[in-house]
Amino acid sequence: MYDIKQWKHIFKLDPAKSISDEDLDAICMSNTDAIVIGGTDDVTEDNVIHLMSRVRRYPLPLALEISNVESVMPGFDFYFVPTVLNSNDVTYHNGILLEALKSYGHVIDFDEFIFEGYVVLNPDSKVAQVTKSQTDLSEDDIEAYAQMVNYMYQLPVMYLEYSGTYGEVDKVKAAADILTDTQLFYGGGISSLGEAQEMASFADTIIVGDIIYTDIKKALKTVKIKESRQ
Repeated sequence: MYDIKQWKHIFKLDPAKSISDEDLDAICMSNTDAIVIGGTDDVTEDNVIHLMSRVRRYPLPLALEISNVESVMPGFDFYFVPTVLNSNDVTYHNGILLEALKSYGHVIDFDEFIFEGYVVLNPDSKVAQVTKSQTDLSEDDIEAYAQMVNYMYQLPVMYLEYSGTYGEVDKVKAAADILTDTQLFYGGGISSLGEAQEMASFADTIIVGDIIYTDIKKALKTVKIKESRQ
């Protein structure tokens, strides 16, 4: 079984976006630690299974980040389950999870499920709008959420999600300074090796996504953070 605690770099692929076979091959052979399939809009059973079948040809861990119950299917190594801590809608705290457990709880292998304490921080992002997240958070707020995740909920992952824009380093550091057992994921706007290195100096794991679809060469360079962290 794979150990996600060892993951430093993840590429995140959106099933609603197109990627060529050539670019997908470069991503999957890049020495990234894992591939996560996930998105906010137009995530369907068909496009998830299509992308999963393409990635499954490569010998690396594959996870599905769950955004709706309809697109969940067997065949992944892990299932990342977000609970959006700063959402004003209980649906995104545990409502979707409740419905999933009512339907599939009797067949779930809970060892495959990784619960993520999400904090969404880009007010202009689609995920912030869909989840009705309160994004105007101070460093004190971030520290409190980190305490909540680490000491009270004891979730395995805290995910600071800037979704499409490069985040505030001081807030990532504020979370990192609190967390002792929880793994810190950072995702959002990483478009160069320098940005990847900066965020990787505080976050345990960085997630690189959007740049894959706009500049594959820059995306691939971000994997070099692993060379200095081994």
